[in-house]
Amino acid sequence: MTNQRLNKLIKVSVLAAMAFILMFIEPSLVIFPSFLKLDPSDIPALIGAFALGPIAGIAIELIKNILHGLINTSSAFIGEMANFLVGSVYVFTAGIIYKRRKNIKGAIIGLAIGVIVMSLAAGILNYFVFLPLYAKLYNTDMNGLLKFISGGNAKLQDIKILIFTAIIPFNLIKGVVVSLVTMLLYKKVSPILHK
Repeated sequence: MTNQRLNKLIKVSVLAAMAFILMFIEPSLVIFPSFLKLDPSDIPALIGAFALGPIAGIAIELIKNILHGLINTSSAFIGEMANFLVGSVYVFTAGIIYKRRKNIKGAIIGLAIGVIVMSLAAGILNYFVFLPLYAKLYNTDMNGLLKFISGGNAKLQDIKILIFTAIIPFNLIKGVVVSLVTMLLYKKVSPILHK
């Protein structure tokens, strides 16, 4: 039993290290505000959630964000907290559905529902938690923060419009991209993770 736990811990640690490294690859999509980055770091967490269970996926999300926050935070851990919570919602949702239906259809359904739930969670959490925390961090009100992050785009200077035209659509696109890559990689790496 101890060997199985150690084996799982090692796999979670390796996947978390990979996710941490992938956090540094963060291209922007020109149609969205520059603070929204398309980092692929949820891929190892999804692979871990499918192979080792949804709690392992959340552990991978937690470890990668703690490491990133300790080494490279510019947001007083707000960005890492956002990445962890939104990523965990995605990984847990996809992982729990796949755990109950371990086949290609279960994976597709889990990833699709995970993307939708993650995008809605990102919108809600940004509205109520993350954007207000950023406003406090930068010692400004919400209007000042919105002017700063919208890059002068007058259309994005209302929080609800920002949520519905940038944050939710961005997370839908990111989720689809990450899901497709996960589907392509999972079957190739799952035999290693199941040993």
